Amino acid sequence: MSDASIGEQLPEKDGGKAAKILYRPIGLVSSIVGGLVAGQVFKQVYKRVAPGDRKDAPTPLQSEYPLKEIVLAALIQGAIYAVVKALIDRGGARAFERWTGEWPGD
Repeated sequence: MSDASIGEQLPEKDGGKAAKILYRPIGLVSSIVGGLVAGQVFKQVYKRVAPGDRKDAPTPLQSEYPLKEIVLAALIQGAIYAVVKALIDRGGARAFERWTGEWPGD
């Protein structure tokens, strides 16, 4: 991990109000891209781990799937989304800091 080893505290970076405002459109676009990437990653993962010959994950309103499978699919989808979002948000903030010299968060 390039930011710090797990358990280490990094010095807090405080961005100015202007940096936060300038970062909003970048953050919005990166969130949309992150959602699209996470959706594609989830589809590929689910194809590989799904029982049988299923291509799409079940939705909560599909009665032909057992609850266990629906909850497992939702758990996998949520975990993938959270990891992709964290990576993209952090990468976008670091790129913004390199370009402007200010950290966009906090």
